[in-house]
Amino acid sequence: MAVAQVRDVAALAGVSPATVSNALNHPAKVSPTTLARIQAAIDGSGYIRNDAARQLRAGTNRAIGMIVLDIANPFFTDVARGVDDVLIAEHRPLILGNSSQEPMRETNYLDLFEQQRMDGVLITPVGDVLDRLRRLRDRGTSVVVVDRMTRTKEFSSVAIDDKMGGRIATEHLLESGRRNIAFIGGPANLAQIKNRLSAARAAVEAHGDAQLRFVETDAMNAEAGRTGVEQLLSLPKDQHPDAVFAANDLVALGVLQALILRGVRVPDDIAIVGYDDIDFAASSAIPFTSVRQPAHEMGSTASVLLLGVIADPEGSKVQHVTLKPELVIRRSTTGA
Repeated sequence: MAVAQVRDVAALAGVSPATVSNALNHPAKVSPTTLARIQAAIDGSGYIRNDAARQLRAGTNRAIGMIVLDIANPFFTDVARGVDDVLIAEHRPLILGNSSQEPMRETNYLDLFEQQRMDGVLITPVGDVLDRLRRLRDRGTSVVVVDRMTRTKEFSSVAIDDKMGGRIATEHLLESGRRNIAFIGGPANLAQIKNRLSAARAAVEAHGDAQLRFVETDAMNAEAGRTGVEQLLSLPKDQHPDAVFAANDLVALGVLQALILRGVRVPDDIAIVGYDDIDFAASSAIPFTSVRQPAHEMGSTASVLLLGVIADPEGSKVQHVTLKPELVIRRSTTGA
């Protein structure tokens, strides 16, 4: 069945295609009687307006693009939900891209969003994409960085205080009597990992009689947690950790699975702290302690900042918003 076109609507309504175009784009120029005839023709023909094509012809696209590190991580799903809850009230669609922590995929999405002339882009960068973001801005696309604090006055950003998160997680383990702590997760070049790890090291060094071992992984998922545990438990027994600080909750889940399969008691032998406090942190076989991030708030805050830049690209003030994490204590560190 052929798709109805503007000319088909015009023929049914007995008007010119130009009049139909005015009715769709400038209804004030068309009389109420003619508008009613055109609407009846639209309903009768099944015509569907192609807003995407119309916006591209006008050189704009109301859609917002978003690039996250790992859509399989429920943390980023919660961030995206916060973004969408703001955008939907503004009748703006959200186009979500998943970089999978791969620079090439990130570049491909930036190319796509540039080609589509998006009004705005939200991005959690994999690497240094500052020049690409400048190019987007110079071509009329507003940008806000999410889950990463920028060191530039050019782009607003919203992030969690990951150094605080790393510190409170490690101090909790130290206060629980743990002295041989392993940090599992990576890649080490991600800013979030750098900040959490540096804060954990600083807390251990300040304590004096504890040590921290870093087990870097290529990804931050359950498989990385399982691999990290196997690596640690292959060491002589006197080098086994008595606690694991996992880079995120997916890694923590893999750590927990591997320890249970090995017959290691949690937390008696090895305690676990995760990061993000996604839903299953509280519902896993042994609910685990985690650093809670206000993911939804981060997404909604980033959306509000982005809409402000879109509305006034020249006059909007660059803002860097830092949200605070909190430690949620459960059985994986307390046993109770």
